[in-house]
Amino acid sequence: MRDFSHDHHWLSINTATIRKQLDRETPLDRIIDQCARAGVRAISPWRDQVAAVGIEKIAAQLRAHGIGLSGYCRGGFYPAPDAAGLREALGDNRRAIDEAVTLGAPCLVLVVGALPGALAGKAAYKDIARARGEVRDGIAASLEYARSVGMPLAIEPLHPMQAADRACINTLEQALDLCDELDPARTGMLGVALDVYHVWWDPKLQGQIARAGECRNAAERSRLLAYHVCDWLTPTRDLLSDRGMMGDGVIELKKIRGWVEAAGYQGFAEVEIFSEPDWWKREGEEVLETCIARHREVV
Repeated sequence: MRDFSHDHHWLSINTATIRKQLDRETPLDRIIDQCARAGVRAISPWRDQVAAVGIEKIAAQLRAHGIGLSGYCRGGFYPAPDAAGLREALGDNRRAIDEAVTLGAPCLVLVVGALPGALAGKAAYKDIARARGEVRDGIAASLEYARSVGMPLAIEPLHPMQAADRACINTLEQALDLCDELDPARTGMLGVALDVYHVWWDPKLQGQIARAGECRNAAERSRLLAYHVCDWLTPTRDLLSDRGMMGDGVIELKKIRGWVEAAGYQGFAEVEIFSEPDWWKREGEEVLETCIARHREVV
């Protein structure tokens, strides 16, 4: 396993981690400047943050600072109540793929969606099998375009607590089954984004991580496209926006990274923390300093 204790060479910051500072929204160009001053080599920005500043300006700023991407957040949200909604979702994912290409992202992360309307409190239907079918068909259609422009898609399984409103793919096994169905040749164009917050509890996790990294011949590629870290607090005050800083919770971070690296992953450990009660109330520089220290100590 790689030694992270001497530097933060393999640290990436998902910009959700410092998108709010002192309870105020922080523009992406300022976040990038803060990361550059801290010596952070990579980020994973969110589409709305990019759009608010302008994609060409963000691309130029990243080049000027020599900062790359560990991923791009996010595509997905495929299910819809009608044919027009399904077409709209496919169009939006095509735009997300194009943005990821412009920014030089290594992959577009897919939060696949679930029961349409549930996020707003009124699900259009309750058939989760239908939602999963629409996710399958949506990813298949997006993958066809993604192949044409060379942008890998990374399915992110989300914790079952979010099965109704954000993602009906909830285990690494489910995500890999979908990858095997849609990309049986393991071309590297379809894989997974593994976020410890969502999968740490899974009794099949070690075996499924090993499965993700399996390559039967020289032409096959690993399914492990992105790796996200934070921690699970006990008690958790909010299941969406009370993620913990690494080392403050119960996730066995080094053990899981050991499994991930044994499966062949050698990319960034991307810190992604949603923290309304705590870290979003602090200065961005303090949060970054803590991320760097914990990356060396406990990740």
